[in-house]
Amino acid sequence: MASTSFINLTNELLRELNEVALTSANFSDALGVQQMVKDKVNLAYLDIVNAEPRWPFLSVAESGLADPFYGNVAKDTVEGQRWYPINDAAANHTEDYTNVDWSSFYVTTIGVAGETAPYLNRTLDYISVQKWQDFFRNQENEDDAGDSVGGTPVRVIRSFDNRNFGLSPIPDKVYSIKYFAYKQPTELVESTDEVVFPAMYRTVLLAKARYYIWMFKHNYQASMIADEDYKKGLRSMRENLLGVAPENVTDDRIRTV
Repeated sequence: MASTSFINLTNELLRELNEVALTSANFSDALGVQQMVKDKVNLAYLDIVNAEPRWPFLSVAESGLADPFYGNVAKDTVEGQRWYPINDAAANHTEDYTNVDWSSFYVTTIGVAGETAPYLNRTLDYISVQKWQDFFRNQENEDDAGDSVGGTPVRVIRSFDNRNFGLSPIPDKVYSIKYFAYKQPTELVESTDEVVFPAMYRTVLLAKARYYIWMFKHNYQASMIADEDYKKGLRSMRENLLGVAPENVTDDRIRTV
């Protein structure tokens, strides 16, 4: 199967246009139609990764080794601290995770230093920060200001800027918080850069890139054909990578006697 490297995808389209292919030596200095095709490959690539916020290939890491349902991000709490960055490595919004599954937040004491069985395990209920302010903030802030140090978290809150999560009540000791998150793809730049999804779906990217190229050349009939190919390919990606097996099968045939 052909490689999904930036240069191979670009050259495949250039050959279709009967244009001169690029080499690794002149790839970064491309001009004219070669640069245009590079740009359209990147546009098509971003279209695919933006089509679904939870593509499996955008997962920030593998699911938890102890239990795949634990999530792919783990963070230990600090006694008396409510708010935590969703992505410790992100300096600003441009580096944040593209998507966080707020229904997956989980609190456990498994793996926490000094904890022994029976362990705490429970799913955290998601509430909006507005609801937390209306029903829980005053009491919990009074606890924080007084002698109480909070308790076991039962709720997770998303901050207004989407960059932090909060716990309610305020943790009274160290807990392990786990959740699923999805990272941002990086734009293709170097000739050897590879797309993040399986190579079998390169045809989907090429179809979308053809759409942009033919639109640029004002060949609207060819662009519409390419766009239909892209939509069919994207449906296959969704079915294969995100499809959920049915829990039961029904038969809607009518029985006649």
